Amino acid sequence: MGLKQEKWYRPAEVAAKVAAARALAAVLSRPKRDIVLVGGNLGEKYEDNASVFHNYLIRERPDLDVYWMYDPSTDYVRKEQIPNAVPLGSFQNYLLFFRAAYTFHGHSLLYDIAPGIDRYIHLNKKTVMTHISHGIEGFKKILILPEDKPLLRRTDYFNCASPYEKHIKQNGWGVPEEKLITTGMARFDRLKPDSPAPEVKDILVMMTWREWLFGLSEEAFMESDYFRRTTGLLNDPAFLGLVRERELNVKVALHPFMKRFERYFRQLPGQERIRFYSFDEISIKEEVVRADMLLTDYTSVSWDFLYQNKPIIFYMFDQEEMEQHRGTYLDLDGELYGYKAKSLSDVTALLGRITAGANTNPFYRKAGEYFQYFDDDNCRRLADRVIGPARSTEKLKFRTGTLPAEP
Repeated sequence: MGLKQEKWYRPAEVAAKVAAARALAAVLSRPKRDIVLVGGNLGEKYEDNASVFHNYLIRERPDLDVYWMYDPSTDYVRKEQIPNAVPLGSFQNYLLFFRAAYTFHGHSLLYDIAPGIDRYIHLNKKTVMTHISHGIEGFKKILILPEDKPLLRRTDYFNCASPYEKHIKQNGWGVPEEKLITTGMARFDRLKPDSPAPEVKDILVMMTWREWLFGLSEEAFMESDYFRRTTGLLNDPAFLGLVRERELNVKVALHPFMKRFERYFRQLPGQERIRFYSFDEISIKEEVVRADMLLTDYTSVSWDFLYQNKPIIFYMFDQEEMEQHRGTYLDLDGELYGYKAKSLSDVTALLGRITAGANTNPFYRKAGEYFQYFDDDNCRRLADRVIGPARSTEKLKFRTGTLPAEP
């Protein structure tokens, strides 16, 4: 299962660029400033931990040469005027990869930093590589593909939000403890802890993807329980009646893997207060701040809402199937940090209670179990931990392979 389709000539093209980039990198003089590559969301969007961390480094670390890796088929770099952006798969991309002192990726080195690099990762022995995740782990168990194995072995550090997440990555992922660092999630620097809205009017709806839906025909997808239950909710008379009665604004952010099925959602009738947005039409990092509550199934965006003490409804209509096919780290019956619904009537009843005045998350008292820090220093801690403070004369050097003791 690949996340992106690869053209038949692509492996040969990558091999040629990698060979040429590695040879040139070997004869070039050492750069005056350490080169740092940052990437996330398969290069398709400026979101999540990777974008926030990249922005921090650009803003706060003039001692570094910082680059953002992006998919050249997109135009968000131009629209958002993202500085120091380099097309994934370009010769410059591979040259920077072999010259970089550090890389930080949110999903995978293969998709965020250098396409096809899984075959050649052993050729880069000097760059310090850090996985910063796209969000906190807890729901779907890691799915390790064959191409992921050499990349996971080569990655030097895996950042964690808390001892809770560190436990998952050590025991669930099998990452050695010495590779785990706990500095908090970069994306939380944009959020205010314990900041619920005065009343709940704006609702974000996000449903995650199921990998067993890959490859389905349009007809088979429309017959799937996932499609029927999701559209059944958004077209339910009681749900729609409550939305109209309370004058709620509902934004539905469709998963990027939903691209070819989006028209079936947009055609749903009677939704004057419900708007659908594709992956490239909406900024999730903006919506988690703007929205007053979240309606989801298993998305990691829910952690952002817990952090802000905003209500969450988990509509887990296929819990048994999810646990059977993928599995979760959280106990979905005892460890959730939001209201749990397994039926349409549950969702409507909970939404009615929340919009009637229950504007906070009653599970916020559990937030300390999942978050180590409640401040806006996550990016600084991550940079200081891996790269070293800018002001220090004993700044961490990537050639030493050493790190100071974790606080």
